[in-house]
Amino acid sequence: MSETANPGADARRVALFVTCLVDLFRPSVGFAAIKLLEDAGCRVVVPTSQTCCGQPAYNSGDREDTKAIARQVIETFEGYDHVVAPSGSCAAMLKKHYPELFAGDREWEARAQAFSDKVSELVSFLTDVLGVTAVDAKVAGSATYHDSCSGLRELGIREQPRQLLSSVEGLTLTELEDADVCCGFGGTFCIKYPDVSNAIVTKKAKRVKQSGADMLLAGDLGCLMNMDGKLKREGTAVEVRHVAEVLAGMTDAPPIGGKL
Repeated sequence: MSETANPGADARRVALFVTCLVDLFRPSVGFAAIKLLEDAGCRVVVPTSQTCCGQPAYNSGDREDTKAIARQVIETFEGYDHVVAPSGSCAAMLKKHYPELFAGDREWEARAQAFSDKVSELVSFLTDVLGVTAVDAKVAGSATYHDSCSGLRELGIREQPRQLLSSVEGLTLTELEDADVCCGFGGTFCIKYPDVSNAIVTKKAKRVKQSGADMLLAGDLGCLMNMDGKLKREGTAVEVRHVAEVLAGMTDAPPIGGKL
């Protein structure tokens, strides 16, 4: 994805942290995020030198490589008014763990904190920072929403996506039982403990089917891909999409795991 901006000279200059999974597997989420931000009056920039947030290395205990990645991210993004990510887990890494990572570092501690203060998850930024209460989108059908762990527990994101989804014309939102329970992905967790991960996602897939919804939505692509994989293996015809795609009204592309 390349740099883009709307023409409002006085608009907030927002840098989009695309995330690895969006860039490699679901670029449509990035374009949906840009549309939502521009519709809210932001000038959006997508720095082409951005890399991973460092979360896989961090969760594996590799602090030195994480710091090297974090320094590059901070240098790339610290010149913008805001940094927005369409992912609760990546946003939490940037906002919560970067300051901890550089605690006591005389050169980087203040820079990490100043950077993290600018970071928001996409839906939270729209509602909590910009004050957006509704979107101009039309999507027919029913949907249910899964609260990803990092967004919910580290960033307090729960009501924000539901508020905006309630404004989507034609969409009926059905609450998912145990919506706040982990889907079993957990980044490297699903690789280290595949049997436990599968047991967790099996329960989540059951709840999704019980909801009766046409679509499953969430704010983290890793969770969505994990749940979609399980639903597909069980032969469940539920469309799985990132919440940004629905809020932007950009559902022409096939759902996650769908055929072109």
